[in-house]
Amino acid sequence: MKYQSQKVAYVFFATCMLLLGLQIVYGFIMGFAHMGFDALHNIIPFNAARATHNNLLVAWLLMGFMGAAYYIVPEEADRELVSIKWAYVQWASFVVVAVTAVIGFHFNWWEGRKFLEIPRPLDYLVVVNVLLFIYLIGTTIWKGKRYTTTSIVLFFGLLMAALLYLPGMIPTENQTMDSYWRWWVVHLWVEGVWELIMGGILSYLLIKLTGVDREIIEKWLYIIVGFTFLSGILGTGHHYYYIGTPRYWLMIGGIFSALEPLAFLGMAIYAIGMARKGGRNHPNKNALSWTIGCAVISFVGAGFLGFAHTLPQVNMYTHGTLVTAMHGHMAFWGAYAMLILAIISYSLPIMTGRNTMNGVASGFAFWTSNIGMIAMTLAFAVSGIAQVYLERKMGMDFLTVQKEIQVHFFGLVLAAALFTLGIGVYIYAFIKSGIPTKELGTNPDYH
Repeated sequence: MKYQSQKVAYVFFATCMLLLGLQIVYGFIMGFAHMGFDALHNIIPFNAARATHNNLLVAWLLMGFMGAAYYIVPEEADRELVSIKWAYVQWASFVVVAVTAVIGFHFNWWEGRKFLEIPRPLDYLVVVNVLLFIYLIGTTIWKGKRYTTTSIVLFFGLLMAALLYLPGMIPTENQTMDSYWRWWVVHLWVEGVWELIMGGILSYLLIKLTGVDREIIEKWLYIIVGFTFLSGILGTGHHYYYIGTPRYWLMIGGIFSALEPLAFLGMAIYAIGMARKGGRNHPNKNALSWTIGCAVISFVGAGFLGFAHTLPQVNMYTHGTLVTAMHGHMAFWGAYAMLILAIISYSLPIMTGRNTMNGVASGFAFWTSNIGMIAMTLAFAVSGIAQVYLERKMGMDFLTVQKEIQVHFFGLVLAAALFTLGIGVYIYAFIKSGIPTKELGTNPDYH
């Protein structure tokens, strides 16, 4: 590690671990409620648990992206961050907004718009917070001694994520128009500009972990960016099929959604190819495992499973069912959660000088959490297909169907327990690493 300001990333990563743990807790609350054991309903209604679970996901992923940027940008720009103090202020203010939003959900203080539930006053605070973040990393790059494709792609991915938050704040009393703008945020984040962030962080990790020449890796990055924008922007149309928008979205959404897996396939080929080409036998094997795993699982979850129910002829039956949850869980896990765990696994030993993120426990965490997530995805798939058949084909009542598929959630909760074991071990390894040392260094004890 070359610069003291890179250690700012630690507080963001530590917050990620806390929010991830809370997200899992609320996932279990919903899982047991689906099984018919909703003892906490009077305290935490299902709608509050769902909003909290979803928004904690968004919060800890954004925390991870910010932490990754604060770690990567100074090194890529070859200078210290412009202000360490304001970076900590930005972290603290983001935490305050996130905590306020989560508490508010439990008192019905929200907008009720899926994935954008936080109340409007907090929206404005989010905008101010993210503008400060963009200023800090943008100015660091601008004043840096060098410009790299990795840092530029990462910066513009983060900048566009900030700008694309604004359409979700457009006031409208029309449900169709509200959904139209809402998907500009949700879809163009996760299947658009977040992929740029993913590409930038993947590029940095592959440069560090494989030893492949930067020029080769960054040329691949251009290709990934091209695929992302070719398919992702008009791929938004698969959210417009049945919300009251014109029929032409059926064709546009179907065609371009079919192309979206190409970006994730490109990332998988990119990561595996660079790992095989690399001549460096990097000692941090777990960081490389998380990096390659991110590219592969994201193709399966976001690419393949997304394509499996995104065509209008299929989506007519699967939309709004647990088939969507099947796709969503593995997609978010592979594309973004594993990416953040990868950058933490790489950077934490360098910041702390301790090797806990590369030990046997961390390897156990990698395999256990991934096997658990795959099992969860299969459980969602089985229950989702049953729901589609009973509800959409047989015409059974929604709540009646929910009782019929309760048994499948028993398997889901067991799979979630295995996943939680893996994440728990990962968090334990993170805590055991301790806090960053005062000394600068790039050679932690890997032995």
